[in-house]
Amino acid sequence: MRLFEAELGDKPYFGGESFGHVDVALGAFYSWFYTYETFGNFSIEAECPKLVAWAKRCMEKESVFKSLPDEEKIYEFVIQLRKRFGIE
Repeated sequence: MRLFEAELGDKPYFGGESFGHVDVALGAFYSWFYTYETFGNFSIEAECPKLVAWAKRCMEKESVFKSLPDEEKIYEFVIQLRKRFGIE
């Protein structure tokens, strides 16, 4: 995540001023942030504030917001996988 944040720099989007293909591709990871934070016991916003600000900008776009899975469902999915593979 720090690598992504470094690449983003001070730009609003990865391609610069406009929302583009890289933002679309990486935007899907936003739904996983809650799961990463919960299992990793850390705050993405504290570690990578520019990345979180970028993700929030992306989520303001209806096309992004409506296309992403619910973060709670992802979390539950990961819990099921961890149980299935004996990782607890």
